[in-house]
Amino acid sequence: MRLVTFVDSSGNERIGALFDNDRRIADLARADAQAGKPLTSAFTDMLALIDGGEPALDRARDLLAKVARGSLDAAVARDAIRLLAPIPVPRQMRDFLCFEQHLIKAREMRFRKMAAREPDPEAAFKAYKDKGLIPPPKVWYEQPIYYRCNTFNVIGTGADIVWPSYCRLLDYELEYAACIGKRGRNIRASEARSYIFGYTIFNDISARDTQAKEMEGQLGPGKGKDFDTGNVMGPCLVTADEIPDPYALAMRAKINGQQWTDGHSSTIHWRFEDLIARASLEETLHPGEYLCSGTVGGGCGIEHDRWLKPGDLIELEVEKIGVLRNRVVKPN
Repeated sequence: MRLVTFVDSSGNERIGALFDNDRRIADLARADAQAGKPLTSAFTDMLALIDGGEPALDRARDLLAKVARGSLDAAVARDAIRLLAPIPVPRQMRDFLCFEQHLIKAREMRFRKMAAREPDPEAAFKAYKDKGLIPPPKVWYEQPIYYRCNTFNVIGTGADIVWPSYCRLLDYELEYAACIGKRGRNIRASEARSYIFGYTIFNDISARDTQAKEMEGQLGPGKGKDFDTGNVMGPCLVTADEIPDPYALAMRAKINGQQWTDGHSSTIHWRFEDLIARASLEETLHPGEYLCSGTVGGGCGIEHDRWLKPGDLIELEVEKIGVLRNRVVKPN
């Protein structure tokens, strides 16, 4: 299923499932009320549905089928509502750095920018290279690394990304994320796939100049990532059964209709199974948590020295999930 959270015409927050080539939504709570069986609490919001496990998913699939064939009157036109993030406030978010190509290119560009401030940029860049500062650090190849995101900064498709007042260089990051579906601790990588509820697209908006400055202090990324509207997720949460191979997906980004990124999930170094094993080490994972992939190779402006501007339309596409669209706005 392709699950969504939406705001209906009365301003109520609902959850549903897309159908009819994503043109319509089955309102699950409304369908449940019409189905003639005891009502379930699984359709009050997306976290309740995830908490409900397979019984709730089976019930949702049955309701979707009945709405799609017209036996229940609970269909809503997609263009008549406003989508939120699939989970408006996730229980937890960890953003990993899983794509080697992104790490290599981003580090190279960072040190080229630093060298450009020196009297002899080429000599300065060579000095960085000779010191071994440009290649990814050894620890990156030894274990997945991550930081925690602010779950209160999440917005969905169609919402505006508000440019932070302190930022000069704003960037997008094309990622995708796995949502945890059941509790687990010390999970083996070989067993981890069964803990994934579904997948969504993640745009990790970054204030690059602020991020670079803060991380000189050996911590961060701090306000380079932490600002309202900085975590963009959607347009839907696709259940894991719909994506049997999450490492066979085309990943593309367009800015104002022009393609900036043409990546593929097959280039991932650390897989979601590795992330689950690492995150659950002596720590319990809970349903409704996201583990994010980090940026696909070529999936952000810093790798190309191209930057967002106020008014830009960002469109991130991941095969089998959809397109996440947002516009950048800068308050006067």
